[in-house]
Amino acid sequence: MGLFTSFDISGSGMSAQRLRTDTISQNIANVNSTSSSTGEAYRRKTVVFSEKGASCFDDVLMSAVGNVGSGVKVTSIVEDHVTPMSKVYDPSHPDADGDGYVTYPNVNVVTEMTNLIDASRGYEANVTAFNASKAMALKGLELGQ
Repeated sequence: MGLFTSFDISGSGMSAQRLRTDTISQNIANVNSTSSSTGEAYRRKTVVFSEKGASCFDDVLMSAVGNVGSGVKVTSIVEDHVTPMSKVYDPSHPDADGDGYVTYPNVNVVTEMTNLIDASRGYEANVTAFNASKAMALKGLELGQ
């Protein structure tokens, strides 16, 4: 694995965690959004990651000999249809249904804050790895003097 490959891997991890942080922030911002442009309540969104695929023969060969990994990519941002939406009885609310219940998003602030801490720690780990690679590159350049 080359030095610049480690920069690419750390950079892809930082980009992915930044997008995850943005998505979590969007979930928290819409915790009380009872209607959207589609007329439904906001649904919680999650980011799906996957490993970057091998793009050339060298990548496949290095993967076969044990040097696994070429970074992470965001596959998609999906809506959570598993967690149920919460219904609150409030017949005076403008978005109440015929029975007087208002459908609120399936966003749990505690879960989102936990995920936000996890994303920030992942970002921090990638920054640490990037800085370690940078320090090794600088030491290598100093040896050449």
